[in-house]
Amino acid sequence: MLDHILSILIFFPALAGVLGFVVNKDSIRSYGVAVATIEFALSLWLWAAFDSSVSGMQFMENIALVPAFGVNYIVGIDGISLFIIVLAAFFTMIGIASLSPTKNEKNMIVTLLFLQMTMVGVFAALDAIVFYVFWELSLVPMLYIIGAWGGPLRIYASVKFFLYTFAGSLVMLVGMLFMAYFYYQATGEWSFAILDWYRLILPESFQKWLFVAFFLGFAIKVPMFPFHTWLPYAHGQAPTIGSVILAAILLKMGTYAFIRFSLPLFPDASVYFMYPIAVISIIMIIYTAMVAYAQKDIKQVVAYSSVSHMGVIVLGTFALNVEGITGSIFLMIAHGVVSGALFLLVGVIYDRRHTKYMSEFGGLAHVMPRYATIFGLMLMASVGLPLTINFVGEFLSLLGFYKQSHILTLLAGTAIIVGAIYMLAAYKKMFFGVVTKDENKHLKDVNKRELVALIPLAIITVWLGIYPKPLLEPINNSVEAVVSLMHEKSISEEAKLRIPNVATELKILNNTAEETH
Repeated sequence: MLDHILSILIFFPALAGVLGFVVNKDSIRSYGVAVATIEFALSLWLWAAFDSSVSGMQFMENIALVPAFGVNYIVGIDGISLFIIVLAAFFTMIGIASLSPTKNEKNMIVTLLFLQMTMVGVFAALDAIVFYVFWELSLVPMLYIIGAWGGPLRIYASVKFFLYTFAGSLVMLVGMLFMAYFYYQATGEWSFAILDWYRLILPESFQKWLFVAFFLGFAIKVPMFPFHTWLPYAHGQAPTIGSVILAAILLKMGTYAFIRFSLPLFPDASVYFMYPIAVISIIMIIYTAMVAYAQKDIKQVVAYSSVSHMGVIVLGTFALNVEGITGSIFLMIAHGVVSGALFLLVGVIYDRRHTKYMSEFGGLAHVMPRYATIFGLMLMASVGLPLTINFVGEFLSLLGFYKQSHILTLLAGTAIIVGAIYMLAAYKKMFFGVVTKDENKHLKDVNKRELVALIPLAIITVWLGIYPKPLLEPINNSVEAVVSLMHEKSISEEAKLRIPNVATELKILNNTAEETH
Protein backbone atom coordinates (compact mmCIF):
# COMPACT_ATOMS: atom_id res chain seq x y z
CA MET A 1 0.00 0.00 0.00
CA LEU A 2 2.92 2.34 0.69
CA ASP A 3 3.87 2.10 -2.98
CA HIS A 4 0.68 3.99 -3.86
CA ILE A 5 0.10 5.97 -0.68
CA LEU A 6 0.46 9.36 -2.38
CA SER A 7 -2.18 8.50 -4.99
CA ILE A 8 -4.46 7.28 -2.20
CA LEU A 9 -3.91 10.53 -0.30
CA ILE A 10 -4.70 12.54 -3.43
CA PHE A 11 -7.77 10.76 -4.75
CA PHE A 12 -9.38 9.24 -1.65
CA PRO A 13 -10.99 12.57 -0.54
CA ALA A 14 -12.38 13.20 -4.03
CA LEU A 15 -13.84 9.68 -4.30
CA ALA A 16 -15.32 10.05 -0.81
CA GLY A 17 -16.71 13.44 -1.87
CA VAL A 18 -18.54 11.88 -4.81
CA LEU A 19 -20.00 9.22 -2.51
CA GLY A 20 -20.92 11.99 -0.07
CA PHE A 21 -23.69 13.16 -2.41
CA VAL A 22 -25.71 10.05 -1.55
CA VAL A 23 -25.15 10.31 2.21
CA ASN A 24 -28.11 11.44 4.28
CA LYS A 25 -27.84 15.14 5.20
CA ASP A 26 -28.20 14.29 8.90
CA SER A 27 -25.13 12.05 8.69
CA ILE A 28 -22.97 14.12 6.35
CA ARG A 29 -20.96 15.82 9.10
CA SER A 30 -20.04 12.50 10.72
CA TYR A 31 -19.20 11.12 7.27
CA GLY A 32 -17.00 14.13 6.46
CA VAL A 33 -15.16 13.92 9.79
CA ALA A 34 -14.60 10.18 9.29
CA VAL A 35 -13.18 10.66 5.78
CA ALA A 36 -10.94 13.55 6.88
CA THR A 37 -9.74 11.57 9.90
CA ILE A 38 -8.78 8.59 7.70
CA GLU A 39 -6.94 10.99 5.37
CA PHE A 40 -5.07 12.52 8.32
CA ALA A 41 -4.18 9.04 9.64
CA LEU A 42 -2.80 8.14 6.19
CA SER A 43 -0.70 11.34 6.20
CA LEU A 44 0.71 10.40 9.62
CA TRP A 45 1.54 6.94 8.25
CA LEU A 46 3.31 8.66 5.36
CA TRP A 47 5.32 10.70 7.88
CA ALA A 48 6.16 7.60 9.93
CA ALA A 49 7.36 5.75 6.84
CA PHE A 50 9.36 8.72 5.55
CA ASP A 51 13.14 8.28 5.78
CA SER A 52 14.42 11.54 7.26
CA SER A 53 18.01 10.76 6.33
CA VAL A 54 17.22 10.71 2.59
CA SER A 55 17.30 14.08 0.84
CA GLY A 56 15.75 12.97 -2.45
CA MET A 57 12.21 12.09 -3.50
CA GLN A 58 10.39 9.19 -1.84
CA PHE A 59 7.17 7.22 -2.55
CA MET A 60 7.43 8.11 -6.24
CA GLU A 61 4.88 6.88 -8.78
CA ASN A 62 5.17 7.29 -12.55
CA ILE A 63 2.35 6.54 -14.99
CA ALA A 64 2.50 7.62 -18.64
CA LEU A 65 -0.37 9.92 -19.66
CA VAL A 66 0.68 11.45 -22.99
CA PRO A 67 4.04 9.77 -23.76
CA ALA A 68 4.50 11.53 -27.10
CA PHE A 69 4.77 14.88 -25.33
CA GLY A 70 6.37 13.65 -22.13
CA VAL A 71 3.33 14.23 -19.91
CA ASN A 72 3.26 11.70 -17.08
CA TYR A 73 1.51 11.30 -13.77
CA ILE A 74 4.57 11.63 -11.51
CA VAL A 75 4.20 12.15 -7.77
CA GLY A 76 6.68 12.03 -4.92
CA ILE A 77 7.63 13.89 -1.77
CA ASP A 78 10.69 15.07 0.09
CA GLY A 79 11.16 16.94 3.36
CA ILE A 80 10.02 20.16 1.69
CA SER A 81 6.54 18.88 0.80
CA LEU A 82 5.90 16.20 3.46
CA PHE A 83 4.76 18.41 6.32
CA ILE A 84 2.59 20.69 4.18
CA ILE A 85 0.64 17.61 3.06
CA VAL A 86 0.25 16.53 6.71
CA LEU A 87 -0.87 20.09 7.56
CA ALA A 88 -3.45 20.06 4.74
CA ALA A 89 -4.92 16.79 6.01
CA PHE A 90 -4.92 18.08 9.60
CA PHE A 91 -6.71 21.35 8.82
CA THR A 92 -9.31 19.67 6.64
CA MET A 93 -10.08 17.32 9.52
CA ILE A 94 -10.39 19.97 12.23
CA GLY A 95 -12.13 22.34 9.80
CA ILE A 96 -14.93 19.87 9.12
CA ALA A 97 -15.10 18.83 12.78
CA SER A 98 -15.47 22.44 13.96
CA LEU A 99 -17.70 23.58 11.11
CA SER A 100 -20.53 25.81 12.35
CA PRO A 101 -24.06 24.84 11.36
CA THR A 102 -24.57 26.27 7.88
CA LYS A 103 -26.94 26.11 4.94
CA ASN A 104 -26.29 23.36 2.40
CA GLU A 105 -23.90 21.66 4.79
CA LYS A 106 -23.54 18.64 2.51
CA ASN A 107 -22.31 20.79 -0.37
CA MET A 108 -19.80 22.53 1.91
CA ILE A 109 -18.29 19.26 3.17
CA VAL A 110 -18.14 17.70 -0.30
CA THR A 111 -16.46 20.87 -1.59
CA LEU A 112 -13.87 20.72 1.19
CA LEU A 113 -13.06 17.11 0.31
CA PHE A 114 -12.52 18.04 -3.34
CA LEU A 115 -10.37 20.98 -2.24
CA GLN A 116 -8.25 18.59 -0.19
CA MET A 117 -7.57 16.49 -3.28
CA THR A 118 -6.23 19.53 -5.15
CA MET A 119 -4.06 20.68 -2.23
CA VAL A 120 -2.35 17.33 -1.74
CA GLY A 121 -1.97 17.01 -5.51
CA VAL A 122 -0.11 20.32 -5.81
CA PHE A 123 2.42 19.41 -3.11
CA ALA A 124 2.98 15.86 -4.41
CA ALA A 125 3.11 16.53 -8.17
CA LEU A 126 6.50 16.18 -9.89
CA ASP A 127 5.23 16.68 -13.44
CA ALA A 128 4.63 20.32 -14.42
CA ILE A 129 1.35 19.64 -16.24
CA VAL A 130 -0.02 17.53 -13.38
CA PHE A 131 1.10 20.28 -10.98
CA TYR A 132 -0.65 22.89 -13.13
CA VAL A 133 -3.90 20.91 -13.30
CA PHE A 134 -4.10 20.56 -9.50
CA TRP A 135 -3.01 24.21 -9.09
CA GLU A 136 -5.88 25.43 -11.27
CA LEU A 137 -8.45 22.97 -9.91
CA SER A 138 -7.84 24.35 -6.39
CA LEU A 139 -9.41 27.64 -7.53
CA VAL A 140 -12.81 26.09 -8.21
CA PRO A 141 -13.72 24.78 -4.71
CA MET A 142 -12.44 27.98 -3.05
CA LEU A 143 -14.38 30.12 -5.55
CA TYR A 144 -17.51 28.16 -4.63
CA ILE A 145 -16.87 28.34 -0.87
CA ILE A 146 -16.50 32.14 -0.94
CA GLY A 147 -19.28 32.72 -3.47
CA ALA A 148 -21.87 30.43 -1.84
CA TRP A 149 -21.21 30.91 1.88
CA GLY A 150 -19.44 34.27 2.07
CA GLY A 151 -20.48 37.76 3.20
CA PRO A 152 -22.38 40.53 1.38
CA LEU A 153 -19.54 41.16 -1.12
CA ARG A 154 -18.87 37.46 -1.67
CA ILE A 155 -19.40 37.49 -5.45
CA TYR A 156 -16.97 40.38 -5.93
CA ALA A 157 -14.42 38.77 -3.61
CA SER A 158 -14.65 35.33 -5.24
CA VAL A 159 -14.42 36.68 -8.81
CA LYS A 160 -11.45 38.90 -7.89
CA PHE A 161 -9.72 35.93 -6.24
CA PHE A 162 -10.30 33.77 -9.31
CA LEU A 163 -9.26 36.35 -11.93
CA TYR A 164 -6.06 37.38 -10.15
CA THR A 165 -4.82 33.85 -9.55
CA PHE A 166 -5.99 32.49 -12.92
CA ALA A 167 -4.28 35.30 -14.86
CA GLY A 168 -0.97 34.65 -13.12
CA SER A 169 -1.32 30.94 -13.76
CA LEU A 170 -1.66 31.45 -17.52
CA VAL A 171 1.68 33.27 -17.64
CA MET A 172 3.18 30.45 -15.55
CA LEU A 173 1.84 27.90 -18.06
CA VAL A 174 3.64 29.70 -20.89
CA GLY A 175 6.87 29.41 -18.87
CA MET A 176 6.27 25.68 -18.40
CA LEU A 177 5.76 25.16 -22.13
CA PHE A 178 9.02 26.97 -22.86
CA MET A 179 10.85 24.81 -20.30
CA ALA A 180 9.56 21.67 -22.05
CA TYR A 181 10.64 23.09 -25.40
CA PHE A 182 14.15 23.86 -24.11
CA TYR A 183 14.39 20.32 -22.75
CA TYR A 184 13.36 19.01 -26.19
CA GLN A 185 16.02 21.17 -27.84
CA ALA A 186 18.67 19.82 -25.45
CA THR A 187 17.74 16.11 -25.51
CA GLY A 188 15.47 15.51 -28.50
CA GLU A 189 12.67 14.33 -26.19
CA TRP A 190 9.71 16.12 -24.65
CA SER A 191 9.41 16.06 -20.87
CA PHE A 192 7.42 17.95 -18.28
CA ALA A 193 9.04 16.06 -15.40
CA ILE A 194 10.41 18.58 -12.90
CA LEU A 195 13.34 16.31 -11.99
CA ASP A 196 14.31 16.13 -15.68
CA TRP A 197 14.21 19.91 -15.90
CA TYR A 198 16.63 20.10 -12.97
CA ARG A 199 19.32 18.72 -15.31
CA LEU A 200 19.00 21.68 -17.70
CA ILE A 201 21.48 24.55 -17.46
CA LEU A 202 19.94 27.52 -19.26
CA PRO A 203 21.68 30.70 -20.43
CA GLU A 204 21.28 33.50 -17.89
CA SER A 205 19.14 35.63 -20.24
CA PHE A 206 16.65 32.77 -20.73
CA GLN A 207 16.61 32.16 -16.98
CA LYS A 208 15.55 35.76 -16.30
CA TRP A 209 12.58 35.68 -18.68
CA LEU A 210 11.41 32.30 -17.46
CA PHE A 211 11.91 33.33 -13.83
CA VAL A 212 9.56 36.28 -14.40
CA ALA A 213 6.93 34.04 -16.03
CA PHE A 214 6.92 31.63 -13.10
CA PHE A 215 7.24 34.49 -10.60
CA LEU A 216 3.95 36.11 -11.66
CA GLY A 217 1.99 32.92 -11.07
CA PHE A 218 3.62 32.25 -7.71
CA ALA A 219 3.69 35.87 -6.45
CA ILE A 220 -0.04 36.37 -7.01
CA LYS A 221 -0.80 33.18 -5.09
CA VAL A 222 1.41 34.15 -2.10
CA PRO A 223 0.24 37.05 -2.50
CA MET A 224 3.19 39.43 -2.79
CA PHE A 225 2.92 43.21 -2.93
CA PRO A 226 1.43 44.73 -5.13
CA PHE A 227 -0.62 41.64 -6.09
CA HIS A 228 -2.02 41.25 -2.57
CA THR A 229 -5.25 43.22 -2.95
CA TRP A 230 -7.42 40.15 -3.62
CA LEU A 231 -6.55 38.55 -0.26
CA PRO A 232 -8.22 40.96 2.22
CA TYR A 233 -11.45 40.72 0.21
CA ALA A 234 -11.23 36.94 0.04
CA HIS A 235 -10.60 36.64 3.79
CA GLY A 236 -13.13 39.31 4.70
CA GLN A 237 -15.97 37.72 2.74
CA ALA A 238 -15.10 34.02 3.10
CA PRO A 239 -16.76 31.89 5.78
CA THR A 240 -14.49 30.88 8.66
CA ILE A 241 -13.51 27.52 7.15
CA GLY A 242 -12.64 29.23 3.85
CA SER A 243 -10.32 31.70 5.58
CA VAL A 244 -8.72 28.91 7.60
CA ILE A 245 -7.89 26.74 4.56
CA LEU A 246 -6.85 29.75 2.49
CA ALA A 247 -4.40 31.05 5.12
CA ALA A 248 -3.14 27.69 6.37
CA ILE A 249 -2.59 25.86 3.06
CA LEU A 250 -3.49 27.63 -0.19
CA LEU A 251 -1.15 30.61 0.26
CA LYS A 252 1.72 28.16 0.80
CA MET A 253 1.36 26.93 -2.78
CA GLY A 254 3.14 30.06 -4.01
CA THR A 255 6.05 29.97 -1.57
CA TYR A 256 6.41 26.18 -2.01
CA ALA A 257 6.52 26.62 -5.79
CA PHE A 258 9.37 29.13 -5.50
CA ILE A 259 11.46 26.42 -3.81
CA ARG A 260 10.33 23.57 -6.08
CA PHE A 261 10.62 25.48 -9.39
CA SER A 262 12.28 28.92 -9.33
CA LEU A 263 15.36 28.30 -7.20
CA PRO A 264 16.66 25.00 -8.70
CA LEU A 265 15.61 25.77 -12.29
CA PHE A 266 16.87 29.37 -12.43
CA PRO A 267 19.69 29.78 -9.88
CA ASP A 268 21.39 32.68 -11.68
CA ALA A 269 18.09 34.52 -12.18
CA SER A 270 17.23 33.91 -8.51
CA VAL A 271 20.44 35.69 -7.52
CA TYR A 272 19.81 38.48 -10.07
CA PHE A 273 16.31 39.16 -8.67
CA MET A 274 17.22 38.48 -5.04
CA TYR A 275 17.45 42.10 -3.91
CA PRO A 276 14.36 43.37 -5.79
CA ILE A 277 12.33 40.52 -4.29
CA ALA A 278 13.81 41.23 -0.85
CA VAL A 279 12.72 44.88 -1.14
CA ILE A 280 9.20 43.80 -2.17
CA SER A 281 9.14 41.37 0.78
CA ILE A 282 10.13 44.09 3.23
CA ILE A 283 7.43 46.38 1.82
CA MET A 284 4.99 43.49 2.35
CA ILE A 285 6.15 43.02 5.91
CA ILE A 286 6.07 46.67 7.02
CA TYR A 287 3.29 48.13 4.83
CA THR A 288 0.71 45.43 5.55
CA ALA A 289 1.61 45.50 9.25
CA MET A 290 0.81 49.23 9.30
CA VAL A 291 -2.43 48.63 7.39
CA ALA A 292 -3.34 45.92 9.91
CA TYR A 293 -2.91 48.42 12.74
CA ALA A 294 -5.45 50.74 11.07
CA GLN A 295 -8.17 48.08 10.76
CA LYS A 296 -11.36 48.09 12.84
CA ASP A 297 -12.39 44.56 11.85
CA ILE A 298 -10.47 41.84 13.75
CA LYS A 299 -10.64 39.48 10.76
CA GLN A 300 -8.99 42.10 8.57
CA VAL A 301 -6.27 42.52 11.21
CA VAL A 302 -5.51 38.80 10.98
CA ALA A 303 -5.73 38.90 7.16
CA TYR A 304 -3.19 41.72 6.77
CA SER A 305 -1.05 40.13 9.46
CA SER A 306 -1.04 36.98 7.32
CA VAL A 307 0.32 38.91 4.32
CA SER A 308 3.02 40.46 6.52
CA HIS A 309 4.23 37.07 7.72
CA MET A 310 4.21 35.68 4.18
CA GLY A 311 6.72 38.43 3.42
CA VAL A 312 9.12 36.91 5.96
CA ILE A 313 8.68 33.51 4.28
CA VAL A 314 9.55 34.95 0.85
CA LEU A 315 12.56 36.77 2.32
CA GLY A 316 13.85 33.53 3.85
CA THR A 317 13.31 31.67 0.59
CA PHE A 318 15.43 34.17 -1.35
CA ALA A 319 18.22 34.07 1.20
CA LEU A 320 19.34 31.24 -1.13
CA ASN A 321 21.09 29.37 1.67
CA VAL A 322 20.19 26.40 3.84
CA GLU A 323 19.29 28.41 6.95
CA GLY A 324 17.00 30.82 5.15
CA ILE A 325 15.16 28.26 3.01
CA THR A 326 14.79 25.81 5.92
CA GLY A 327 13.43 28.66 8.04
CA SER A 328 10.97 29.70 5.33
CA ILE A 329 9.59 26.14 4.99
CA PHE A 330 9.27 25.79 8.76
CA LEU A 331 7.57 29.21 8.87
CA MET A 332 5.11 28.05 6.19
CA ILE A 333 3.99 25.33 8.58
CA ALA A 334 4.09 27.65 11.60
CA HIS A 335 2.14 30.35 9.78
CA GLY A 336 -0.42 27.75 8.73
CA VAL A 337 -0.94 26.61 12.32
CA VAL A 338 -1.08 30.08 13.88
CA SER A 339 -3.04 31.96 11.22
CA GLY A 340 -5.45 29.04 10.85
CA ALA A 341 -6.03 29.08 14.61
CA LEU A 342 -6.55 32.86 14.64
CA PHE A 343 -9.17 32.65 11.89
CA LEU A 344 -10.91 29.85 13.80
CA LEU A 345 -10.90 32.07 16.91
CA VAL A 346 -12.39 34.97 14.96
CA GLY A 347 -15.09 32.58 13.73
CA VAL A 348 -15.88 31.59 17.33
CA ILE A 349 -16.73 35.16 18.37
CA TYR A 350 -18.50 35.89 15.08
CA ASP A 351 -20.84 32.91 15.63
CA ARG A 352 -21.87 34.45 18.95
CA ARG A 353 -22.14 38.13 18.07
CA HIS A 354 -22.33 38.21 14.25
CA THR A 355 -19.91 41.11 14.16
CA LYS A 356 -16.14 41.34 13.73
CA TYR A 357 -15.69 44.98 14.75
CA MET A 358 -13.39 45.32 17.74
CA SER A 359 -15.39 48.30 19.03
CA GLU A 360 -18.27 45.90 19.71
CA PHE A 361 -16.21 44.01 22.27
CA GLY A 362 -14.18 44.76 25.37
CA GLY A 363 -13.61 42.89 28.61
CA LEU A 364 -14.07 39.47 26.97
CA ALA A 365 -11.40 38.01 29.26
CA HIS A 366 -13.90 38.27 32.14
CA VAL A 367 -16.69 36.55 30.21
CA MET A 368 -14.76 34.03 28.09
CA PRO A 369 -11.53 33.20 29.98
CA ARG A 370 -10.69 30.01 28.03
CA TYR A 371 -11.23 31.82 24.74
CA ALA A 372 -9.06 34.73 25.90
CA THR A 373 -6.26 32.36 26.98
CA ILE A 374 -6.10 30.49 23.66
CA PHE A 375 -6.38 33.74 21.69
CA GLY A 376 -3.57 35.24 23.76
CA LEU A 377 -1.31 32.24 23.13
CA MET A 378 -1.89 32.36 19.37
CA LEU A 379 -1.40 36.10 19.33
CA MET A 380 1.97 35.73 21.08
CA ALA A 381 2.96 33.03 18.60
CA SER A 382 1.96 35.33 15.74
CA VAL A 383 4.33 38.06 16.94
CA GLY A 384 7.19 35.56 17.25
CA LEU A 385 7.45 35.07 21.01
CA PRO A 386 10.38 32.71 21.82
CA LEU A 387 9.33 29.13 22.61
CA THR A 388 6.42 29.40 20.17
CA ILE A 389 6.37 27.93 16.67
CA ASN A 390 6.67 31.17 14.65
CA PHE A 391 9.85 32.22 16.43
CA VAL A 392 11.83 29.27 15.05
CA GLY A 393 10.86 29.96 11.44
CA GLU A 394 11.28 33.73 11.66
CA PHE A 395 14.66 33.45 13.37
CA LEU A 396 16.05 31.05 10.76
CA SER A 397 14.60 33.05 7.85
CA LEU A 398 16.12 36.31 9.07
CA LEU A 399 19.38 34.57 10.01
CA GLY A 400 19.62 33.21 6.46
CA PHE A 401 19.06 36.59 4.83
CA TYR A 402 21.43 38.27 7.27
CA LYS A 403 24.22 36.53 5.35
CA GLN A 404 23.12 38.38 2.20
CA SER A 405 22.33 41.82 3.63
CA HIS A 406 22.60 43.11 7.19
CA ILE A 407 20.62 46.30 6.51
CA LEU A 408 17.66 44.66 4.74
CA THR A 409 17.45 42.05 7.48
CA LEU A 410 17.40 44.80 10.12
CA LEU A 411 14.51 46.49 8.28
CA ALA A 412 12.63 43.20 8.09
CA GLY A 413 13.23 42.61 11.80
CA THR A 414 11.46 45.86 12.66
CA ALA A 415 8.25 44.27 11.37
CA ILE A 416 8.23 41.97 14.40
CA ILE A 417 8.01 45.07 16.59
CA VAL A 418 5.26 46.58 14.42
CA GLY A 419 3.45 43.23 14.48
CA ALA A 420 3.57 43.14 18.26
CA ILE A 421 2.12 46.65 18.41
CA TYR A 422 -0.96 46.02 16.27
CA MET A 423 -1.70 42.56 17.65
CA LEU A 424 -1.41 43.65 21.28
CA ALA A 425 -3.52 46.74 20.53
CA ALA A 426 -6.23 44.52 19.04
CA TYR A 427 -6.08 42.17 22.03
CA LYS A 428 -6.38 45.10 24.44
CA LYS A 429 -9.47 46.44 22.66
CA MET A 430 -11.25 43.10 22.69
CA PHE A 431 -10.26 41.42 25.96
CA PHE A 432 -9.19 43.96 28.56
CA GLY A 433 -11.15 46.58 30.48
CA VAL A 434 -14.75 46.31 31.58
CA VAL A 435 -17.64 44.77 29.67
CA THR A 436 -19.50 47.77 28.25
CA LYS A 437 -21.94 46.03 25.89
CA ASP A 438 -24.91 44.19 27.37
CA GLU A 439 -24.72 41.67 24.51
CA ASN A 440 -21.28 40.57 25.73
CA LYS A 441 -22.16 39.96 29.38
CA HIS A 442 -23.59 36.49 28.87
CA LEU A 443 -21.49 35.15 26.01
CA LYS A 444 -20.71 31.45 26.25
CA ASP A 445 -17.08 30.40 26.43
CA VAL A 446 -15.62 28.00 23.85
CA ASN A 447 -17.58 24.73 23.69
CA LYS A 448 -16.34 21.15 23.23
CA ARG A 449 -16.65 21.25 19.44
CA GLU A 450 -14.48 24.37 19.27
CA LEU A 451 -11.96 23.06 21.80
CA VAL A 452 -11.47 19.92 19.70
CA ALA A 453 -10.05 22.18 16.98
CA LEU A 454 -8.24 24.76 19.11
CA ILE A 455 -6.45 22.67 21.76
CA PRO A 456 -4.41 20.58 19.27
CA LEU A 457 -3.32 23.80 17.55
CA ALA A 458 -2.29 25.31 20.88
CA ILE A 459 -0.28 22.18 21.76
CA ILE A 460 1.48 22.16 18.36
CA THR A 461 2.28 25.86 18.73
CA VAL A 462 4.16 25.31 21.98
CA TRP A 463 5.58 21.83 21.24
CA LEU A 464 7.24 22.78 17.95
CA GLY A 465 8.36 26.08 19.43
CA ILE A 466 10.27 24.24 22.14
CA TYR A 467 11.35 21.17 20.14
CA PRO A 468 11.31 21.78 16.35
CA LYS A 469 13.79 19.00 15.49
CA PRO A 470 11.22 16.45 14.19
CA LEU A 471 10.41 18.88 11.36
CA LEU A 472 13.72 20.68 10.92
CA GLU A 473 15.84 17.59 10.31
CA PRO A 474 14.03 16.19 7.23
CA ILE A 475 13.40 19.72 5.89
CA ASN A 476 17.09 20.60 6.27
CA ASN A 477 18.28 17.48 4.41
CA SER A 478 16.08 18.22 1.39
CA VAL A 479 16.99 21.91 1.39
CA GLU A 480 20.70 21.03 1.35
CA ALA A 481 20.06 19.03 -1.84
CA VAL A 482 18.30 22.02 -3.43
CA VAL A 483 21.07 24.48 -2.51
CA SER A 484 23.74 22.04 -3.74
CA LEU A 485 21.89 21.72 -7.06
CA MET A 486 21.69 25.51 -7.35
CA HIS A 487 25.42 25.86 -6.69
CA GLU A 488 26.29 23.20 -9.28
CA LYS A 489 24.11 24.85 -11.95
CA SER A 490 25.30 28.41 -11.29
CA ILE A 491 26.85 30.13 -14.30
CA SER A 492 27.62 33.68 -13.16
CA GLU A 493 30.30 34.58 -10.63
CA GLU A 494 27.71 36.50 -8.61
CA ALA A 495 25.56 33.37 -8.27
CA LYS A 496 28.54 31.26 -7.20
CA LEU A 497 29.29 33.90 -4.57
CA ARG A 498 25.72 34.17 -3.26
CA ILE A 499 24.75 30.47 -3.36
CA PRO A 500 26.90 28.58 -0.85
CA ASN A 501 28.64 25.30 -1.51
CA VAL A 502 26.89 23.16 1.09
CA ALA A 503 29.64 20.51 1.16
CA THR A 504 32.25 23.17 1.90
CA GLU A 505 30.10 24.74 4.60
CA LEU A 506 29.56 21.37 6.27
CA LYS A 507 33.30 20.68 6.14
CA ILE A 508 34.01 24.01 7.82
CA LEU A 509 31.42 23.30 10.48
CA ASN A 510 32.84 19.84 11.14
CA ASN A 511 36.38 21.22 11.44
CA THR A 512 35.15 23.85 13.88
CA ALA A 513 33.44 21.18 15.96
CA GLU A 514 36.62 19.08 16.05
CA GLU A 515 38.70 22.09 17.13
CA THR A 516 36.19 22.83 19.89
CA HIS A 517 36.56 19.30 21.25
